[in-house]
Amino acid sequence: MMMLLRWCASLLALAASLLAQPAGAATVQVHPGQDLQAAITAAAPGDTVEVQRGHYRVNLRIDKALTLRGVGRPTLSGGQVGDTIRITASDVVVEGLIVRDSGHSLKDQNAGIYVYPGAHRAVVRHNELTYNLFGLWIEKANDVRVLHNTITGLRDVNSSQRGNGVQLYNTTGARIEGNHISFVRDALYVDVSHHAVFRGNRLHHSRYGTHYMNSYYNLWEDNDTYANRGGLALMEVRDQVVRNNRAYNNSDHGIMLRTLQDSVIENNVVDGNNRGFFIYDVEYITLRGNLVARNTVGVHLSAGSKNNQVDGNDFIANREQVRYVGARDERWGTRRGNYWSNYLGWDRDGNGVGDVPYEANDMVDRLTWRHPAIKLLLASPAVQALRLVGQQFPVLRVPTVVDPQPRMQPNQPQRNFQRDTQPSPH
Repeated sequence: MMMLLRWCASLLALAASLLAQPAGAATVQVHPGQDLQAAITAAAPGDTVEVQRGHYRVNLRIDKALTLRGVGRPTLSGGQVGDTIRITASDVVVEGLIVRDSGHSLKDQNAGIYVYPGAHRAVVRHNELTYNLFGLWIEKANDVRVLHNTITGLRDVNSSQRGNGVQLYNTTGARIEGNHISFVRDALYVDVSHHAVFRGNRLHHSRYGTHYMNSYYNLWEDNDTYANRGGLALMEVRDQVVRNNRAYNNSDHGIMLRTLQDSVIENNVVDGNNRGFFIYDVEYITLRGNLVARNTVGVHLSAGSKNNQVDGNDFIANREQVRYVGARDERWGTRRGNYWSNYLGWDRDGNGVGDVPYEANDMVDRLTWRHPAIKLLLASPAVQALRLVGQQFPVLRVPTVVDPQPRMQPNQPQRNFQRDTQPSPH
């Protein structure tokens, strides 16, 4: 009797296990001329809907967990009305499609793909999103993956009338990786989104490569931002890691840090911008190992930015290394020093560290702000002598950035500097 009971219990457990498993997933083929929305509506959760190459006029709604896959890069056009694709369910995958022609209503936030609140774990990968108002709008959806998409906005309208490439709002755990985004208002617009990873994206020909605020515990790594008005703009944030990014040829700033705390900014290349770093109201960050080169102003520092560790950076061939606005000296390089290409000191003991401190914002710097034509004479012996005179007479001095142990050689090999600061050919 006991054996029979055990056998029945095992049988019931097996039956319960089988019932708990989803039915075998099906693959549904859709060809040009067929109703794609009807196929999605008829599909079961877990199914794959494969869209064959062709042109489809649709405004899709995906309200169950399934995979929508393009075969041969089919085109889904929203006809410039509403969203081309709306995702309202969790665990949806959209891949291999050309998604275009959303509506143009900024009020309604029309998008090529709109990931609605609660559509957690959506995956959007290997798509081309073009001529949409917003490429991808993600709102209150966690653990979303946006991978290796090409997103191009409304190239023929003014920037203020465009939407953003990827709009990320009130999310956790997003991964935005390997995307190529251009000709939008802001390539990545991020607000109230935490524990995210932004890696390997190329962001260009937009207002900001990244417009980013009120978000914590995120990683920015190996991104390229170029030919924008501003490259990376991080505002009202903390606990960020920003490393190995390249910001170059932006008309305003390469990397903006505004009201930022408790973050690490390291090993970035900031080259050929109007302002390399714009640092405003920033405290308790570490700025190290960055190459800041050939900008009009290497670092614009103001608004009480203090208590920061700035060490091991190379400041090379910026027209003004630092433009500082403050009431007292700010000390950088207190651990191992920074390299300054316009340093005029000497190293008598040969230890690789200058014998006199480096000071930015000296008398010559202030004269060039008032009389820009003086820049034509910066290499002349007379101007260099004037700089040395200013160091000897404190009455002429104003508060400035002071590096007590400037490095005599760049921390990065010169060949890497020449390679990394070349603008992208794309």
